Amino acid sequence: MKIVLLDAKTLGEDLDLTVFEQFGELCIYQTTSYEETYDRIKDAEIVITNKVIIDENLLELTPKLKLICIAATGMNNVDLQAAKRNSVTVKNVAGYSTKSVVQHTFSMALYLLEKMAYYDKTVKNGTWTKSGLFTDVSQPFYEIAGKKWGIIGMGTIGQEVAKIATAFGAEVNYYSTSGKNLKHGYPHKSLEFILRDSDIISIHAPLNEDTYELINEMNLSYIKEDAILLNLGRGGIIDETDLSYELDRKRFYAGLDVLEQEPLQPANRLNEIKHKERLLITPHIAWTSMEARQKLLEGIVKNIKLFLEGP
Repeated sequence: MKIVLLDAKTLGEDLDLTVFEQFGELCIYQTTSYEETYDRIKDAEIVITNKVIIDENLLELTPKLKLICIAATGMNNVDLQAAKRNSVTVKNVAGYSTKSVVQHTFSMALYLLEKMAYYDKTVKNGTWTKSGLFTDVSQPFYEIAGKKWGIIGMGTIGQEVAKIATAFGAEVNYYSTSGKNLKHGYPHKSLEFILRDSDIISIHAPLNEDTYELINEMNLSYIKEDAILLNLGRGGIIDETDLSYELDRKRFYAGLDVLEQEPLQPANRLNEIKHKERLLITPHIAWTSMEARQKLLEGIVKNIKLFLEGP
């Protein structure tokens, strides 16, 4: 059996990928462009992909292909209907990164809330040393306790964020982007209420027709001064150009782990904002703790074993 891993680099160099050799001949590619994909998978029976696109055209041209393992939760890089028509099973791995994403949510929130970038710079450039004072309160910061935390997208990750925010002493409200996920022990509010009322807003929603550019110039103005807006859902939920202009107009803060086009492109207006201290961008790493990636690897192995064992 031939197994092809198309984008190993996205999984990191610290995982032992030889675990897949137990299933047959393993061929690993660090990255794969769309143009390279056919030649690499034409003889494969199992393909492992994180973000490489496998569309209808490729599925029609690869009759040997039996299983696609997506090294992620999202499945939008594979044409699922075409896979079904061609008798190709598609398996993802769900839930592996919940703890990692939740932790990163609070890392970003606390970094912005406590002005960490400012104080780190103040110490390292000698300003604190020259001050002669034992402390520095030139940039006030606040506690999560007593603040209002609004969650957009109350799936598994949103629920875990809600629990921890509550443990910090925050008051939690949420907005369901589907309008169906309403059975939780927290108040469900309108999107406008969440944006207007919250001190911290975190997005944990999928990208679909209901959420694309959900946050834009029409509602960004609702966000109050000194509030924090975090996107750990999907790029495209926030209109990044609109956000960049609003960050220049009003003093609030944004933390983005996802962008509509990744990596960050030179032409992205976010590169030009005047108040760079108001923006934190991390390179889509919320899901990548060592523990999460190890669980992901184990999940892929499990999916292959279950497929080979049959119904």
